[in-house]
Amino acid sequence: MLAHWVWFAHRPGLGDRGKVTVLQHFSCPEEIYFAAQSSFDHIPGLTSEAKEALNDKDMTKAEEILELCRREKIHLLTFRDAAYPMRLKNIPDPPVLLYYKGQLPDFDAYPVIGVVGTRKASAYGLTTAKRMGYQIGKCGGIVVSGMAYGIDGMAMAGALTAGQQVVGVLGCGVDIIYPLSNRALFRDVEQYGCLLSEFPPGTQPLKWNFPKRNRIISGLSNGVLVVEAPEKSGALITAHQAAEQGRDVFAVPGNIDIPSFAGSNQLLRDGAIMVSSGWDVLSEYAGLYPDKLHRQDISPRQSAYADEVRTAAKETDSLPKVAQNVVLPSKNGDLKKNLEKKTIDNAPSTAYSDVNNTMPSLSSQEQLVVTALAKGERLVDDVIAETGLSTGKLLAALTMLELKGVIRRLPGKRIVLADR
Repeated sequence: MLAHWVWFAHRPGLGDRGKVTVLQHFSCPEEIYFAAQSSFDHIPGLTSEAKEALNDKDMTKAEEILELCRREKIHLLTFRDAAYPMRLKNIPDPPVLLYYKGQLPDFDAYPVIGVVGTRKASAYGLTTAKRMGYQIGKCGGIVVSGMAYGIDGMAMAGALTAGQQVVGVLGCGVDIIYPLSNRALFRDVEQYGCLLSEFPPGTQPLKWNFPKRNRIISGLSNGVLVVEAPEKSGALITAHQAAEQGRDVFAVPGNIDIPSFAGSNQLLRDGAIMVSSGWDVLSEYAGLYPDKLHRQDISPRQSAYADEVRTAAKETDSLPKVAQNVVLPSKNGDLKKNLEKKTIDNAPSTAYSDVNNTMPSLSSQEQLVVTALAKGERLVDDVIAETGLSTGKLLAALTMLELKGVIRRLPGKRIVLADR
């Protein structure tokens, strides 16, 4: 029953990974609900708080949420539904329940591109985001973004103009329009695409919801495109999560004198794929979706209208603190400092024996790279040929390995284990 899914999805003291772990031991939340208290003792990692929450059988809140969903015509998608996106299911911490309004696309049948960036975007960034969204949609891709002011909203507006489905992933309930002046965009996305959230209806846009929301944007996507982002930006959180999830990371080059491009330009230096058109992004997936993608000669003249630029500037100045001040995860608390460690001279040294000890904690792609480097320094192209990884996936793996201090880069596109 859906009521049991709602009850289970919102158990306190049990994180997303913990919920997936519990689901692996039971056939469905209804079985979890009726399980004896002793049934949870053999599940590893469950805290006393989590066990107490699972033994709380009060369904009042779940029934209230379901009634609100019925009134607001909100649909529910469970972790076990056939329509649940496979890419999202395979991330380490997928949501076990999603709420949505509109038409749910077939995420696994099309290339999905997350487009993210700063709320306080330049006129160039807004124009580029709108153009990229339009081109990605026109060439057959699905744009996923966060429905915020600035880059997110303009990318979605462009994709809607192309007549392609779009998906807005929210940091609040799907019945909450935030920001309010995006009402028209919300209406269009609901009608021609999908509004999606892991938060139940009525949830307000609290600041800590947005970094959590970002993992869904990257988790749904084949790759994430950063259009414009300063050094400290929620968009960079999404880019790092994309790399950790094995997704491609793309970035648009920006003016080096504009601070709001510092973060996205840094991504390019650290291995993101540089793109200047929607087809540049989608061409990475032409082999995976040969019947869905079609290159088109699209005029580059589409741009953000003057009133859109003025509105974005005006609205971002008045954003409430609840969502304007992004709280970066502790591991990215000082993103600039972390990325500065990636320079050759400052790369931390890790003994190869330590690498062997670290191997189990690395992703399968990162392990392939480390194995390829075991005999000494290699050209990036040689590692691509040996591992069979795509260029995007290899660069993402290199970025994460460098952040972890396992490898370092050398001049001439060569890489080596950090202790060599």
